[in-house]
Amino acid sequence: MSYSEKLKIAVVHDWFDKYAGSERVVEQILHVFPQADLFSLVDFLKPEDRGFLQGKTAKTTFIQKLPFARKGFRRYLPFFPMAIEQLDLKGYDLILSSSHAVAKGILTNPDQLHICYCHSPVRYAWDLYHTYIREAGYRKGLKSFFVKMVLHYLRIWDQTSSSRVNYFIANSNHVKKRIRNIYQRDATVIYPPVNTASFYCKEKKEDYYFTAARMVSYKRLDLLAEAFSLMPDKRLLIAGKGEELKKIKKKASSNVTILNHLSQSDLIQYIQQAKAFVYAAEEDFGIVMAEAQAAGTPVIAFRKGGASEIVSDGESGILFPEQTTDSIIEAIKKFESASFDPGGISKRAEDFSVLKFREEYFNYVENCCAEFFNLQK
Repeated sequence: MSYSEKLKIAVVHDWFDKYAGSERVVEQILHVFPQADLFSLVDFLKPEDRGFLQGKTAKTTFIQKLPFARKGFRRYLPFFPMAIEQLDLKGYDLILSSSHAVAKGILTNPDQLHICYCHSPVRYAWDLYHTYIREAGYRKGLKSFFVKMVLHYLRIWDQTSSSRVNYFIANSNHVKKRIRNIYQRDATVIYPPVNTASFYCKEKKEDYYFTAARMVSYKRLDLLAEAFSLMPDKRLLIAGKGEELKKIKKKASSNVTILNHLSQSDLIQYIQQAKAFVYAAEEDFGIVMAEAQAAGTPVIAFRKGGASEIVSDGESGILFPEQTTDSIIEAIKKFESASFDPGGISKRAEDFSVLKFREEYFNYVENCCAEFFNLQK
């Protein structure tokens, strides 16, 4: 019998309001440990979107019942640390947190084992702090002072609460370095699960480049639109929605097409048939790049962050060194003068498969349990 079969398990996630990258991790954690109970700051998932939680509903905090929380719970950020600490997990032996904000700060006792899958330390409080302050317009004024004070407090709490975690898992070597830099803790890398089976390989590609992302500033879709506008003989399709839509449209010329929100099946088809998937953001990991590779589609991406772990430069795509139009244009030129094997690219993506994640996560938790609970005897 495995250690985990004998334990009462709690899974803690920051919040549930959509199904995105971090929620995919929770989905697979629940496949590995279906007996676990679920906890979160809030749970605002619609009934039709709850399938990935296997019928579970999260036990939530007081944030769930605050005014206008359904549409604007993030405005209650100053209360997040206190709220997560109000969740009572004293009856559990093993706590598995999935954290990109505050889930790792859950209170535990010395007899409880806490393993945190860290998607990233809170980016808007740490390395994206100055970018966030600038782009949100919080440089001056009373509101600016309040926001900066809250983020200062959050940084202190975030670093302090990292000591409550017994073992850290990072979703990439990039995040592992950030955990070391910010928390002064070691972490084991387990790549997030990618549904490689859905993005099956297509050898025949069409004459367009493709990208898909939320239209927010750090994704740098505006930079891609501008670069391709300088290459009128190249066709770029952009899928996404968000606050940067108007800015991106202004940068786009007639060879750049912005698509409406795509269904999952349409997204898969566009990725499968693209001659290359282009990406200009610095990501902690970047699941969509791994999905593109599963489809046998080469990836042209910014070298920093998770891209350098997903893309083998010159073999499964091209990595460019700077977030500039010149760097992107040069990468496109390199790509068009090279040749790539869709089958080989797709095979490489199996390093990020769902089954591999389940196996590595289960084995890591089992090893941690053996080490931790044997020391308790």
